[in-house]
Amino acid sequence: MREILIGEPIATCLSPSVYDMICKLGFEVRENCDISSIVTQNGEVCWKKITDCMVYTESAQGLDHRESVRLLGPVCQAVHLYLSSLPKGEFEVQYAPALQWTGVPELFPEILDALRSLESPSISLSLMKLTSCLERALGDVYLLIGKDCPFLLRDLLASEELAQVFGQPVTLLPKLPCFQPKTHLSLVLLLCFDESLWCGGLRCESFWCDEQMDVLKVFVGSPRGLNLRNVLWHGFAAPQEVPPKYCSMMLLLTAGLGQLLKGFLQQANLTLAHRPFVTLASVEDLIVFPDVTSEVLSVLEEVMKKSTFILKIMLPYWEVALTKLKSHRFADCAILLLVQLETGLRKAFAEVNECPKRLLTAESTALYTTFDEILAKHLNDGKINQLPLFLGEPAMEFLWDFLNHQEGPRLRDRLSHGEVSLPEFPKEAAGQLLAFSFVLLLRFIDGDLLAACKEKAAVRSLINLAATYVSRCHPASQLKKQVLSCEGSIGAWPLLPLPEEAEREPVRPEGGSETDACSSLITEIVAELCCRAPETHRAAHLSGPLPPEQWPRLLHALCSTPVRTLFCPRAVLEVLAVLRRVTAHCRLVGVQVAACVELRRRQWEDRSLRSRQRRNYLRLARRFLKCVLQYAENVAACTRQDRNKWDDAVRLTHAALLKIWTFIEKKQMLMHLAEKSTSKVV
Repeated sequence: MREILIGEPIATCLSPSVYDMICKLGFEVRENCDISSIVTQNGEVCWKKITDCMVYTESAQGLDHRESVRLLGPVCQAVHLYLSSLPKGEFEVQYAPALQWTGVPELFPEILDALRSLESPSISLSLMKLTSCLERALGDVYLLIGKDCPFLLRDLLASEELAQVFGQPVTLLPKLPCFQPKTHLSLVLLLCFDESLWCGGLRCESFWCDEQMDVLKVFVGSPRGLNLRNVLWHGFAAPQEVPPKYCSMMLLLTAGLGQLLKGFLQQANLTLAHRPFVTLASVEDLIVFPDVTSEVLSVLEEVMKKSTFILKIMLPYWEVALTKLKSHRFADCAILLLVQLETGLRKAFAEVNECPKRLLTAESTALYTTFDEILAKHLNDGKINQLPLFLGEPAMEFLWDFLNHQEGPRLRDRLSHGEVSLPEFPKEAAGQLLAFSFVLLLRFIDGDLLAACKEKAAVRSLINLAATYVSRCHPASQLKKQVLSCEGSIGAWPLLPLPEEAEREPVRPEGGSETDACSSLITEIVAELCCRAPETHRAAHLSGPLPPEQWPRLLHALCSTPVRTLFCPRAVLEVLAVLRRVTAHCRLVGVQVAACVELRRRQWEDRSLRSRQRRNYLRLARRFLKCVLQYAENVAACTRQDRNKWDDAVRLTHAALLKIWTFIEKKQMLMHLAEKSTSKVV
């Protein structure tokens, strides 16, 4: 399949209209704009000069994005020249206080350095980080007066809550013919102050003029505008296609919003609280590749120039990603890798599915081709997506673990929505992404170069590890982890010490028959489980029952059995969810029993236990409960420290074991009948 991915060089991933919007439209108006009309001497943003560039239509869409971008061009250029020449110390004095509201003020001097460097990949990276932190900060502002913060930036910018914080209240007539509030803002203001112009008898109502949010919609909040956030985060824009002046403008707008917010907070007597950053889940469990060595990096640098997975126009992003890794800027490295993985996989997706137009950004009326569709089982038209077949299950499982599974780190989502701390981004996550990317690039090079790369042991090791990757974050994998954790919890029961006096204490044989019945059923069920274990484990115990001390080994062997998890049907996922709830309660039982035994031991030693409590304690400690794996909610309730209902726990356990054994017998009977029926047909 490698040959089909070698084609003509691609000049751009932007569709013609999107390319025109980003790269041309904002350069059509060539007038010089005086920076003093945009920013005062002390750094205050003059919003009127900016909002005057907003053009509105009579249609339901309201905002004319194209014309607004065209008029904003000179303003953005003036802002870019101003910030690029502003001394760093003066920038800190004038704008650092206004950027505190973002929660990451340390980011902005770095953005200023990138703007001055004129290095296109760094400017694109800065704009990506700026939009993500801005989105997170706007969500914090929303929560000042709202409750459930919208997940999508476009919905956040359209919210009334942000309009109230950053906008101004305006009174208008609701039923004025052909009236659009933002279309005739001057008329609205005139109506507010001249009652003689009102239509007779109409009541006035108030709305929030949110032109500041409209400015953001033009830059980052709508597919009809520049849509810089999505175009960059989904890997459509090459470095040279992002005008630096738009990054400068976004920096100034962020400071200007901080200035507006300060006034609102003072007037409303509120304090902005930032939501804590998210701790990335399961990163430790996902470490499969060793650290990328300098030897591997040197090979990677060579492979990047030859692999057809990388679009040549995007190669600078890969080069900067390696530079960021070497300088321990792990979040920056991960951002660039994730974006370029999406670009390369989109290219492969478009070619194996024979839909070359999907490589480009979609028009505003259609959805982009993003990871969601690239990694899905089916295409939008219901056909089978050929990319998973091309990549293979190990590569797909890796991508799903890192990007999609709810209990995985979901790196792209977390980073693009500003949910993780960039300075604290784990080195391990960036390293795993880089190692996987390297192996992926090797699949798109010619045979001679691949053979030369494989001569190095470190490269062969990475390839082998990638080929044997299995999911760590799929619900089935999480269930295995829970079962083993539960076994460990229950396995600790025999280690709980008894008081010296307890050894001499007689125990009444209460409930012995049920206990024996449970023990017998457990032995039979374990024997049945042995038949399901890998053959290497099963052959060692054909001569008789598996002794209890070997049961943990059996459980580990069963949990190591490979299970296909890619694109699990919904019914399977629902069963897994139930099993995980059951196992969670089993784990709770194990913890509660251990806690109760420890409490009773201390009470025994303190001589605070009554006679019956001592007997119950001894029965608990000497029973077979250490072998029980299928407790459910009722058992968890019975074993709480304040309940002490051990007989009820035994009865529930017996009933559960009977159901398990009945199920096994029915399954065996059905299998036997099926085999008998097949033999008759033959």
